[in-house]
Amino acid sequence: MSDWLESFENALYACLPGADCREGVLIEAMRYSLEAGGKRVRPRLVLEFCRLCGGSAAAATPFACAVEMIHTYSLIHDDLPCMDDDDLRRGKPSNHKVYGEDIALLAGDALLTLAFETLADDRTASLTSDKACRLAAKKLAKYAGATGMVGGQVIDLKSENTNAPIEVLREMDEKKTACLIQAACELGCVAADASEDRLRAAALYGESIGVAFQIQDDILDWTSSDEELGKPVGSDSENSKSTYVSLLGIEKCRALVDELTSQAIKALDSFEADTAALRQFALDLARRTK
Repeated sequence: MSDWLESFENALYACLPGADCREGVLIEAMRYSLEAGGKRVRPRLVLEFCRLCGGSAAAATPFACAVEMIHTYSLIHDDLPCMDDDDLRRGKPSNHKVYGEDIALLAGDALLTLAFETLADDRTASLTSDKACRLAAKKLAKYAGATGMVGGQVIDLKSENTNAPIEVLREMDEKKTACLIQAACELGCVAADASEDRLRAAALYGESIGVAFQIQDDILDWTSSDEELGKPVGSDSENSKSTYVSLLGIEKCRALVDELTSQAIKALDSFEADTAALRQFALDLARRTK
């Protein structure tokens, strides 16, 4: 799962418009956050599930770019003062600390719309099919929209300064974090024209590691440092947000991460191809320290 990274990065930046224009600062702000890197979890999943289903990296790459654009826009908006009000992202100043709140907001908007422009591009359709592009756009819009990631953000905001119960927290994390990871897994299958059975298995894998990913984030928010994570820790506690750790304690949270990771690995039994990389990927996410 490492050979694809340079090719993916080149394709991702190639999607950006040229910055030699009156709105050039907007393009620079978009590139600034895209180039911040990170673990590239979601594009990795798109490409790996496409491979499992017999598809090509070329077909999956535009879908992977679209998912990463959506993820990056969400991070820009998350850091804004009206949201989590974070000054750091991946060890660098947040977008709004460099370009101002107005440009950061618009950079996020532009990345959101560029994702769907990428899915609808003629070249993307030539690598997959018109049907695959339509289905990918529909799934990504659903998982990123009002009943998916954005809806999860709203639940998160409304849960501040409240003692949100565990079922609310689970729904929030399924929508806010797991939905986009689930979308990545499913879009990889869509790029390869996979069966419904494989789409369902990919969805279960994505949902399971997505929730586990968020619980591990909550654990690290309590146990790590700003330097280790590359972003401020303790913000959830400062904002009086319920988290898995505050409700269950660290040890129960670690047990839940293990349970969800095992569930994700079990879902891979539906695929005939070699799933070793995805099994290890799930384990690595569960054990991550940053």
